[in-house]
Amino acid sequence: MAIAPQKIRSQLAKAKNLSLKFSTKVKDSAGKELTCSDPRAQRIILAIMNQHAVNGGAACHWGGPSAISEMMSVTFARMFETENWFDNYNFVNDIGHGENGLYALRANYGYAGLSLEETKNFRSLHSPLTGHGESHLYPEAVLLSNGPLGSALPQAQGLAIADKVTGNMRKTICVVSDGASMEGEAKEAFSAIPGLFRKGKLNPFIMIVSDNNTKLSGRISEDSFSMNETFISLEQLGWKIINVDGHNIEQCLHAFDEATAMTNSPVCLRVKTIKGYGVESTEKSASGGHGFPLKGYTGVLSKFCEEIWKGGEIPTELKNMIDELDKMVAPDKKAGVPKEKIQVGIANALIRAAKNGKPVFSLSSDLQGSTGVAKFHKEFPEQYIDLGIAESNMVSVAAGMSKHGYIPVVDTFSAFGVTKGNLPLIMASLSSCPMICLYTHTGFQDAADGASHQSLTYMSALSSIPYVKVINLSCSEEADHLIYEAISEIEVARSEGRAGSSYVFFAGRETFKPSYETEAKYSLEKAQVLTNGDDATIVTTGSMIEIALEAANDMKEQGKDVTVIHNACVNSPDIKTIGDSIQKTGKLITIEDHQLIAGMGSQLIHKLKLAGHDFKCSSLGVKGEFGRSAYNAGELYKYYGMDSVSLVKETYKLFT
Repeated sequence: MAIAPQKIRSQLAKAKNLSLKFSTKVKDSAGKELTCSDPRAQRIILAIMNQHAVNGGAACHWGGPSAISEMMSVTFARMFETENWFDNYNFVNDIGHGENGLYALRANYGYAGLSLEETKNFRSLHSPLTGHGESHLYPEAVLLSNGPLGSALPQAQGLAIADKVTGNMRKTICVVSDGASMEGEAKEAFSAIPGLFRKGKLNPFIMIVSDNNTKLSGRISEDSFSMNETFISLEQLGWKIINVDGHNIEQCLHAFDEATAMTNSPVCLRVKTIKGYGVESTEKSASGGHGFPLKGYTGVLSKFCEEIWKGGEIPTELKNMIDELDKMVAPDKKAGVPKEKIQVGIANALIRAAKNGKPVFSLSSDLQGSTGVAKFHKEFPEQYIDLGIAESNMVSVAAGMSKHGYIPVVDTFSAFGVTKGNLPLIMASLSSCPMICLYTHTGFQDAADGASHQSLTYMSALSSIPYVKVINLSCSEEADHLIYEAISEIEVARSEGRAGSSYVFFAGRETFKPSYETEAKYSLEKAQVLTNGDDATIVTTGSMIEIALEAANDMKEQGKDVTVIHNACVNSPDIKTIGDSIQKTGKLITIEDHQLIAGMGSQLIHKLKLAGHDFKCSSLGVKGEFGRSAYNAGELYKYYGMDSVSLVKETYKLFT
């Protein structure tokens, strides 16, 4: 007898009293009409959501959700035929960006009380409509959180196994992208799902693949390699393949009905889509309009939406929302100190190293345009390979290239580098294969994308790996100097017969001053003393540098002089410089864009105590929570008590 699971009440909202605002009729294979959400309306609601977010300063996505609109329309129409729809279906979205389109679809239904008005707050601090679907913030609509591509598919597999063990008749539906299918996690599930199904260990499973040969940086087959053979191989693994024209809504319905009726094998609906479908310019762009193509306060949303609607009058309610946005005027911006992304320095360091004959070779996994490495690729096209959306493979390939004398450089977002690249980096260290890792979008710096992309454990995840140096960058000038120094260190170590260390460089997403010190001297061995004072020592790292300096300035106006030190080298800190300061002040406060557990502060305080220093201390950081979406990092720093006001208050506690 199978063990019975605990009874957990579903938090998903019922499909009760739903009324589509904008609908279309679709005939099934028997000629019976089904009322579905109008895909054109979904795309317009999506565009309205994105325009509000862009006006607020947040990045967002258009191409992926627009591609899958027809298939999602019929899928939800069928699922919502029953009030307790979740008793019949597990629905999981693995296309993180695709959740935006699902918000639009749910708003059209009024599902879980979601109104069109609420979509205006998309990606803002107090909305459950986060950058990617997050179950901890929106359990009424999101069964499993998504964001890191390929991760939700194997979790969906677990749902289907649990239903089989329990004896439920529920079917599992998981939507994935062709880009996510490049991930190792996804490919493991591709094999396991049909294998376990044949052994009677798994309930009916439908995988919907949005196949458009497009990822963030461009066309998959051109940038990396074709996925066609992977999808063809699914049939040999035991999947029933149904090919679908993703923009023929009637064909989408027929295919979905065929898939749900099938019980002798898992089904893959290979849905051929066009990323950015609905607008010619995004359909033709290399990335399929991955991000939202319109800038803030441009007043051209109406033209964009008219093309989506393709003839006739846009419904009045949507037209009014569009007109409201087109009439908005951008707020005046205060002139300030010129700023730039840290990524500028990243590119400069790599280009300088290559020009000086150092054997650097770039290995990317689709995000080179965001990490800054694309500029290097343009200048040295023979010294890089895009391995596709496959971070674990990227780091492992780097280890092999390192063993044969190259200095490989890998890049991705911190959320993916420290998780999917963790074990490969450990194995690289075990095999004496040093590399340079460039991981950007740290912590709350990736504000709008939400919890799944906010790597709040990025320093702790890698700091304890032997022969790995963790460096948190604060500005482009520092990036230029320290990355070049690290490349040189690996080169020197090898020339002397030593293996050398890997260097992991972390950087934020937003813009910063190019430098925070006049005629600064950067070194992997030395911390930077930015202000000198006798009353307390503030040690910061990476993106929190401006908050620390602002707090120091505020305290100076109140009669307190504090020392501010930037501790870039997280797991090999400059104990001499920092120790000398706290010997003078007797008080230390650390602040970081990271979990307090095992972060920069805890590592530093531990090493200072071991070195015999005695001082009062406190730390600011994230207190064991997940993040959420916001238009910018500053909103999250304030929300989680990590802004300059909080830092001043915490520092004053040390004086009592």
